[in-house]
Amino acid sequence: MTLIGTKMIREDKTARELFEAVMANPTRAKFGFGEKLAIVNIDFQNAYTRIEEFKTAYETDPRQIEYANTISRLARAKDMPVVWTHVAYMDDASDAGVWGTRTDTPDSLQNIKYGSRRHAFDDRCEIDHVKDAVYTKRMPSPFFETPLQSLLVWHKVDTVVITGGSTSGCVRAAAVDSLSRGYRTIVPIETCADKHESYHFANLTDLQLKYADVEPVQTVIDWLEAR
Repeated sequence: MTLIGTKMIREDKTARELFEAVMANPTRAKFGFGEKLAIVNIDFQNAYTRIEEFKTAYETDPRQIEYANTISRLARAKDMPVVWTHVAYMDDASDAGVWGTRTDTPDSLQNIKYGSRRHAFDDRCEIDHVKDAVYTKRMPSPFFETPLQSLLVWHKVDTVVITGGSTSGCVRAAAVDSLSRGYRTIVPIETCADKHESYHFANLTDLQLKYADVEPVQTVIDWLEAR
């Protein structure tokens, strides 16, 4: 029997090595940038960024927030929208739904409460509270039950740049939802983070192959500076 499909491949390469091989392919077609982008910065809140303070926090590139600030500042200067999301739940956590049922410890997702230290944005984030949109989300994707879609339509955005964490969770969910809504989707490598490099690079690989252009952050900087 001649096979024209692929049986699942098994090899000893790490997730990082597989990612590097995919990124090194010069023939890989890209979605590219359109005419107007939005920066969507996902969950840069203390619960996920302050590794010296919270068990739930993680760091991949130590300059992650700096890079997110840079592209946000450039987008803002070009009159392109910047969005920041963070997660919080009601006192009884009923708005976390089934997602909040696996554990119930002080570190659990559903125990991030409004106004708490865990809910607050990392003070290294340069948020313009006059120009930037700030949304509380309750599920992985920032598109789910937030005004994000309406904002992008109003601004006639055709390209969504996604930063934040985690790469394997909310960033991935955002990218899938972004593509599903017809947006060119860009994920700058240095602006995303996860707890383990296997999760991080495996999901960047999958995003690059299916749902987004995974690019060095400098690619986004160069595009914005050239506008």
